Amino acid sequence: MTQNTQPISPLRQRMIEDMNMRKLAPKTQSQYIRAVKNLTRFLGHSPDTATAEDLRRYQLHMVDNGVSRITMNANITGLKLFFEVTLDRWDVMKKMSTVPVPRKLPVVLSRDEVAQLIAAADNLKYKAALSIAYGAGLRISEVASLKIDDIDSSRMTLRVEQGKGRKASES
Repeated sequence: MTQNTQPISPLRQRMIEDMNMRKLAPKTQSQYIRAVKNLTRFLGHSPDTATAEDLRRYQLHMVDNGVSRITMNANITGLKLFFEVTLDRWDVMKKMSTVPVPRKLPVVLSRDEVAQLIAAADNLKYKAALSIAYGAGLRISEVASLKIDDIDSSRMTLRVEQGKGRKASES
């Protein structure tokens, strides 16, 4: 792993501090910093001098280059934190708007398909993991981090620590 030896600009340092104060996850912080970097590359100068029209042109640039709706919304959210929180320039974001993302219905497997999926696992550990994931609707990372103490068999519940958004919940 290479170490970045370039000094961090005061502006980036302030944005990182703003994100740390809000306890944003490391992946979220990386995405927000990437959003500001991409804007800087588009503008060709420091983003702190950007205008509302610059940001409007940047959003059009993303649309023209086929950026997905989800990526565009993530970029806009990162820029929103940068301009509204780090720079206290609320007016700059007035022409930026997130785009609606169509919601897809999940594929629901039949009982036979679920049974085939679980039967395809070649050992008991994987069969149990697939059964829990499908039965409780958990993500693979949530299943992998389960511990015996997370099972409450008397209440028939699972405690999921560090789920999406680092929230604890019961399934």
